Amino acid sequence: MTNKNKNDDFSLFSAEFSGIKKLQQDTIKLPTKNMKKKEVIKQKREESLEANHFSDAFEPHLPEEGPVRYCREDADKYLVKQIRRGDFAPEIILDMHGLTQEEAKRELGALIACCKKEGLYCCSVLHGVGKHILKKQVPLWLAQHPDILAFHQAPLEFGGHGALLVLVELEDWQMKQEYEK
Repeated sequence: MTNKNKNDDFSLFSAEFSGIKKLQQDTIKLPTKNMKKKEVIKQKREESLEANHFSDAFEPHLPEEGPVRYCREDADKYLVKQIRRGDFAPEIILDMHGLTQEEAKRELGALIACCKKEGLYCCSVLHGVGKHILKKQVPLWLAQHPDILAFHQAPLEFGGHGALLVLVELEDWQMKQEYEK
């Protein structure tokens, strides 16, 4: 390359970027190490509380025939029918493919906590079919949790045999139920 071509390239580059101002960086104060430790301890404590609702020894009475379904005693029995028909669309989805049972318990507890915190009424849990390990365990865990109103095997558009649609009790769940009708 000749000296003239280099000058032309430089002048073209300068012409393209003329008038550009340098960005000023904001200063970010990072938390101290002690704050991080406190936050980690708090998060672990919350996760352990979420997972404590699930026991592998407890087996609730779920119907053996037909699709997997459950409705809490004080909830409207019509909720299960509404879920089956697809009246509720999931607002958040948890995909458990490839998780161990312990990881799945932790993630399920975190999902329920997230739904309560964010005000999400309907969620979908994709457990897959595979070796039927999570397919059998997830309904048993969900039936134990005090914040679960009802669940049913998801309609085909939301996962079919490999998923559950779950209704989480919110503080105003009765008002939301009347609103959905």
